[in-house]
Amino acid sequence: MTPEDSPPNTSGRGTGRFIMVRHGESEGNRDRRFTISSEVPLTELGRRQAHQAARRIAQKFKPQLIISSPFARARQTSEIIAAELRLPIEIVHELHERDLGALKGHSYDLLREVVRQDPRYDPKRGWLWRPEGGESYEDVRQRVVGAIERLRARLPEHEVVIVSHGGVMLSVWAHVIGGWEGAHLPPNCGIVLVEHDRERIYPPRIVQGEEEGELG
Repeated sequence: MTPEDSPPNTSGRGTGRFIMVRHGESEGNRDRRFTISSEVPLTELGRRQAHQAARRIAQKFKPQLIISSPFARARQTSEIIAAELRLPIEIVHELHERDLGALKGHSYDLLREVVRQDPRYDPKRGWLWRPEGGESYEDVRQRVVGAIERLRARLPEHEVVIVSHGGVMLSVWAHVIGGWEGAHLPPNCGIVLVEHDRERIYPPRIVQGEEEGELG
């Protein structure tokens, strides 16, 4: 990040922070399978990851609110963080994970095979590919950015924890930097800081989870 990309040092004077957290490991992540239901829960590992994320957030930030995706794996992660930090939770529907349509219930590996065989897929613009009955990453970006901008307008100087999904966080990163190449897909309970003011949203910074995660 260059100096001109860094947010101004205006703590408490017009700068807000989104502390974005991917949910802990779900049963779908463990099995490397896209879930059929939005109610698939966290695994025990996922719950431990959420507790660790809560402690990391408490060490580095002073958030006032948790915003959560409506999916169970994000809600459960939010509840663990909220209990440790004593914060309220608000559900925002638009922050749900990418809808993979006909691929729901199938393995992660099948997605790669379907993409290779689909003549509509352009590897140079993979974010535009849409599975049958589902969403492209560009669809996710448009849906999620609308929600993020509304939160930014409503909570301009707050530190807010946003618990969502890999596809959501990948899409926010791509939107902020203006392109999909180099966008970061965080691992389970990866934490990314997105700072903003009235003029702009600043480039995301990884707080926890440098490694690339998997979809799902």
